[in-house]
Amino acid sequence: MPENRVTSRRGMLFGTAAVSAGALLTACTSNDPKKTENTASSQPAAADDKPGTPVTIGFAGPQADHGWLNAINQNAKSRAKKYSEVTLEITEGSNDTAAQIGQVQTLINKKVDVLVILPADGKALTQVGLQAMKAGIPVINLDRVFASPQAYRCWIGGDNYGMGFNAGTYIGQQLKDKPNAKVIELAGIDNLELTKQRTQGFDDALKNFPNIKKVARQAADFTVESGQAKMAQLLQAQSQFDALWNHDDDQGVGALRAIAQAGRKDFLMVGGAGAKSAMDAIKADNSVLKATVLYPPTMSASAIDLARALGQKKGVAGMSELEIPSSITLYSAVVTKDNIEQYLPTGFA
Repeated sequence: MPENRVTSRRGMLFGTAAVSAGALLTACTSNDPKKTENTASSQPAAADDKPGTPVTIGFAGPQADHGWLNAINQNAKSRAKKYSEVTLEITEGSNDTAAQIGQVQTLINKKVDVLVILPADGKALTQVGLQAMKAGIPVINLDRVFASPQAYRCWIGGDNYGMGFNAGTYIGQQLKDKPNAKVIELAGIDNLELTKQRTQGFDDALKNFPNIKKVARQAADFTVESGQAKMAQLLQAQSQFDALWNHDDDQGVGALRAIAQAGRKDFLMVGGAGAKSAMDAIKADNSVLKATVLYPPTMSASAIDLARALGQKKGVAGMSELEIPSSITLYSAVVTKDNIEQYLPTGFA
């Protein structure tokens, strides 16, 4: 899961976002339960659907070695195909910062109209973002933020603090009447800022429920294997608890395997990100997994909408301003059995 920025976290409360994605972008998550396509290509456009000035968008992301990152790439491609006047120049993607810098520089040399960049490392790619902006190519900075606001025209990404806060609030609501309730946390990679933000949000939410205590926390690596190994350790150390929050649905696949192997059914689990496997489990309602908190990969589709609007000198539908915003933080919705049909089409493999 991508690393996010500290400055975008402004103490968002449950039910709010720094900028309402629903008001800003109709491109994000479709709310039509009848839709079955799990890419953003079938969703309404952000600016307008009428073909305008031809725009060439350069897209540079990291290597798609995680379900969420693969969904980022697929949503960007699908969204670009929606517009007959948009040409998408997409790089192969790399987790090597030097390689990604070279890929972005190639797009700059091709003189694309707008760049969409999800950097492998925001700090390391700041200079190439500045290079593009100085060359007159506006940059949409996707999720992992550059170190300087001068390196991008608009930032759009997820809400890691809100993700943790909403997970904690949901668990708190489920356990509010249980005396001396215990919860545990299966976090992501501890040296990532996003992991710290998710944990902080979770802890802050639990402060609103004095009957609940977090008794254990273990960090994994966003992989199935690490999720299974770290969850097995937690289960051995904690003979009894009431709820688990897992930061990432990919590692959650492994966590669920460990839980099944241990024969444990005595607690509820909340996942994170919104993978299709988690959505399917929530709908089936035959495991401890009862909810997942979204970190929408549709943000890349919205980034294409924003890039198109920039290239055509348009604003965003639903807003009065002539320019696109400078920053958009997406909301981390909690998906449960009660609203699963609404969000199921957005689940990613």
